[in-house]
Amino acid sequence: MKTLDQIAAELQGYDPQALPAAAVNAFLDRLAEPVSGAEDVALVDALGRVLAADVVSPFSVPPHDNSAMDGYAFDGAQLAADAPLQLQVVGTALAGAAWQGTVGAGQCLKIMTGAILPPGLDTVVPQEFTRPAADGRVEIPAGVLRRGDNRRLAGEDLMAGRPALLRGERLGPAACGLLASLGLPTVRVARRLRVAYFSTGNEILSLGEAPREGAVFDSNRYTVRGLLQRLGCEVVDLGVVRDEPALLEQAFRTAAAQADAVITSGGVSVGEADFTKAMMKQLGDVAFWKIAMRPGRPMAVGRIGGSVLFGLPGNPVAVMVTFLAFVRPALLRMMGCRDTSPPPLLRAHSLEPLRKKPGRTEYQRGIVSAAPDGTLQVRTTGNQGSGVLSSMVQANGLIVLHHAQGNVAVGDEVDVMVFEGVV
Repeated sequence: MKTLDQIAAELQGYDPQALPAAAVNAFLDRLAEPVSGAEDVALVDALGRVLAADVVSPFSVPPHDNSAMDGYAFDGAQLAADAPLQLQVVGTALAGAAWQGTVGAGQCLKIMTGAILPPGLDTVVPQEFTRPAADGRVEIPAGVLRRGDNRRLAGEDLMAGRPALLRGERLGPAACGLLASLGLPTVRVARRLRVAYFSTGNEILSLGEAPREGAVFDSNRYTVRGLLQRLGCEVVDLGVVRDEPALLEQAFRTAAAQADAVITSGGVSVGEADFTKAMMKQLGDVAFWKIAMRPGRPMAVGRIGGSVLFGLPGNPVAVMVTFLAFVRPALLRMMGCRDTSPPPLLRAHSLEPLRKKPGRTEYQRGIVSAAPDGTLQVRTTGNQGSGVLSSMVQANGLIVLHHAQGNVAVGDEVDVMVFEGVV
């Protein structure tokens, strides 16, 4: 396991006093390693879990060539480009059972969607494309289809003996449905990632405490908890810890003993009158960063015991932004996910001018909507103060203004990180 200094030496231009946002993810990609351990869970409980092993298809899906339409199945070699085709109907094939019989030249089989195509039949004409002819025949007009149309091939979805899903896949609704199509009632997944978190500061009140002058109620634990639950983590809430060395030491030791990762909020800014930073350094291998970003400039990362530490700022919006930009991808890597990238960025036209200084990445809260022409447009929520948590409620995404980017004019395209399914 590499020390933080060894990781830093691998990164060109690493500067903890002015760290670009892109370098943060590069550092955390080396720091956060997948945890060990797996378990079998029922498929109904597998949503959001990460596959611990490849799933090999026990059979082909579909297992037979079958019809994609209600219509008539026949040998497509009989089609002519410039002449209609009349065929004698010799039977009906229903889904769920193989039709017993043969279909010869000049004949066809009435067939339902999903029914097995008998040998020699490779084309299905939709019923609405045909017209009745004399003596129980149907006529297929010229040019309405080609040979092989409306046929589902055996194994075109999944082939027997080949991986259906790969290790590291985070199971969404479609993946769970795919596993069900293979008849699998259980699936082997990585164990849940355990994450402990607590807030620090003498000014922080827990819910239920009496208000007092100069104190604020702790919102960060609830936003962090929600973000962790969305990831499917097992959460350990250690509450609010006062700025007292003995209490902080006990909290860090308890968190590290119980969890794979520890998240704190508050106590990492320059000049704060608390003991959090000192305790982090005393108990672990920790780096303190000034990230070239807004909001969320101060951040601490490292290890305490066997746990990865993420020391986040105290301001509520900064907590959420740093979590989404940096902590979430790192936790996904620890969960064993193959895709650990931040939420994808979409392009949208700005509805207002945005002030931006080159040399830092800014994440502005935005409201993304569809323009009349179908493109995306975005406007800010207004006040971008890092303590304005209501702006995160109003927003449905973050406007990401990159490190080298300057001012944005009305109509310019910007990147947006949408919240759906994340926040």
